[in-house]
Amino acid sequence: MEKQRVKILSADYVTHNVRRFVVEKPAGLTFVSGQASDISINAPNLEDQLRPFTFTSVNSSDHLEFIIKIYTGHNGVTEKLAELKPGDELFIHDVFGTINFKGPGLFIAAGAGITPFISIFRQLNLENKLTGNTLLFANRTSDDIILKDELKEMLGQNYIDVIERSADASQPPRFIDRELLKPHITPQNQFYYICGPDQFISMMMDNLHDLGVKKSQIVIEQ
Repeated sequence: MEKQRVKILSADYVTHNVRRFVVEKPAGLTFVSGQASDISINAPNLEDQLRPFTFTSVNSSDHLEFIIKIYTGHNGVTEKLAELKPGDELFIHDVFGTINFKGPGLFIAAGAGITPFISIFRQLNLENKLTGNTLLFANRTSDDIILKDELKEMLGQNYIDVIERSADASQPPRFIDRELLKPHITPQNQFYYICGPDQFISMMMDNLHDLGVKKSQIVIEQ
């Protein structure tokens, strides 16, 4: 797909360092929930600086949405994105990605790794197919949780926070480890979806393998 110029319709913060962009949807653009696109900024010296970001909207929407973690201090692309406002323009490039819904299962996310799952859950919600899916969502603090209210509303008791640094001193740190995963390794969970930093993905895959999950049941970005 040739790059297409789109206008930012709105931009707001959903956490202290995560920003949501709603942008125009180019005619003819389609994607599967879980996929991403390379994006660049329509500005001098930035047009060719492509970065991959996941669609958090659903394909049937008349706009595109991206939820992006902003990294500051090194003058990178996300720091430039933090400066943009409605009316500014981006370029949408090729659509790609191998994370997509294959069947009911356990979703394991860390931080901004939740983004492909947001679109998947929204699409399943539209189709009334959320039953049988569980989310383990790891974050450093409760302030880092992206779209908690929406995810909780969609998934109910199948939404599980795993907070490393609780504001409550009486609550010990929690991590997604083998012991936490073990109760979720069930015949009902046909697939295990993982997204987050590379080290997190590797650790989760090792844990799942040790717990008897087959490689064919694990869905990650390839």
